[in-house]
Amino acid sequence: MLTREEYTAKIKLQLDEFNTKIDELQARTQETKAEALVKYEAEMAKLRQQSELAVAKLEELKAAGEDSWEKMVAEMEKIRDAFIHSFSYFKSQIK
Repeated sequence: MLTREEYTAKIKLQLDEFNTKIDELQARTQETKAEALVKYEAEMAKLRQQSELAVAKLEELKAAGEDSWEKMVAEMEKIRDAFIHSFSYFKSQIK
């Protein structure tokens, strides 16, 4: 099992990578038609909200005591997986 520092660094790197990808997608959506842009912006806002939730949960994870660490890891992974799934779905819709 990874140490706390290794795990939090790994999750932070993953979140940073997906946030960079979100920025790239946002740039691509600027090229879409105006009516589609409204829908994309709403979806982008949802992705940003999920990202903020994941970052907040990561901060909680960093501060978690040993007694709650494993529970927090499971919660972090659920939030991360939901974020990645939402991102992948959104990305597949704008190609």
